Amino acid sequence: MKIAVLGTGMVGQAIGARLIELGHTVMMGSRTANNDNAVSFVNKHPGGRARAGTFAEAASFGELVFNCTKGIESLNILKSTGEKNLDGKILVDISNPLDFSKGMPPTLSVCNTDSLAEQIQATFPGLKVVKSLNTMNCSIMVNPGLVNGGDHHVFMSGNDPEAKIEVSEILKSFGWKAVNIIDLGDIKTARGTEMMLPVWISLFTSTGSGAFNFKIVR
Repeated sequence: MKIAVLGTGMVGQAIGARLIELGHTVMMGSRTANNDNAVSFVNKHPGGRARAGTFAEAASFGELVFNCTKGIESLNILKSTGEKNLDGKILVDISNPLDFSKGMPPTLSVCNTDSLAEQIQATFPGLKVVKSLNTMNCSIMVNPGLVNGGDHHVFMSGNDPEAKIEVSEILKSFGWKAVNIIDLGDIKTARGTEMMLPVWISLFTSTGSGAFNFKIVR
């Protein structure tokens, strides 16, 4: 599959590398086609499966899109891709609306009665937004076995049942067990997972490590 990864930071690099390892072709999108991180990504993955382009070029290229941009910038970045390049596609939204403008710890730019995922869905009604993977660090996203033998949970929120099935297949290819993929419901449920980030940040600060994840014990 041709997949767009928007964002060249640690999350985008981890997601892109894992997708290539699984046989997909990935275009990493950034503001400029010659972004240093994107070029480095291509150089690390010779063989033609890694490409670099602008946000718009990547969105046009991808049959499916991963949003790995900074949450505070995500809406403007997605607008810059051109709605026609996103219409009808699945967008896996990993971003979180973290606002660092007042220093650490960050606050949430949107919460309680709205979420970034909902704002993306409302802005692009033709897009099939699935919120997932935003409650853990990037190494665990693509390799759940790093924690507790993989016995912990990943959440999904979205309005389109078929899109969530497709995203769950990608998650399983990353190593997530089907029983540990929890469908929370429609896109409004992304409010809850986005609001888990203050807890995640507190845990990271207190433990000094991001090598953990949430597990639901029934």
